Amino acid sequence: MQRTPIFLVALLVALVSFGSCTGQTGGGAIDATAFAKAGATPKAQLIDVRTAAEFREGHLQGARNLDWTNGDLERALNILDKQAPVLLYCASGRRSAAARATLLKAGFTDVRDLQGGIRAWAAQGLPVVH
Repeated sequence: MQRTPIFLVALLVALVSFGSCTGQTGGGAIDATAFAKAGATPKAQLIDVRTAAEFREGHLQGARNLDWTNGDLERALNILDKQAPVLLYCASGRRSAAARATLLKAGFTDVRDLQGGIRAWAAQGLPVVH
């Protein structure tokens, strides 16, 4: 009987674990191009989770500002549509990733966040409203 090298077993475990995290329902982090396409989806809820001051400096067209740090997003959970797509973004992607986890725990079924945040969006020359 041939023994499987330990590193192959570890690799297999890592891949299965990674796949189960990234494969969960709700979309996950997507790049700016995919985010723009998702935003064109009927009923898509576009949410900027940055502070009000950051929002005033520039935001995506049609975005609603629900600040993650002060609890605005959590207070709005009951008024958002859990069945409609939710598109989240922040400055760099950290806050929106945390907000995505909260929404998924609350029962939202399709939640995506902008990989790299509005900075990545703007870096690709995509429009920002000032």
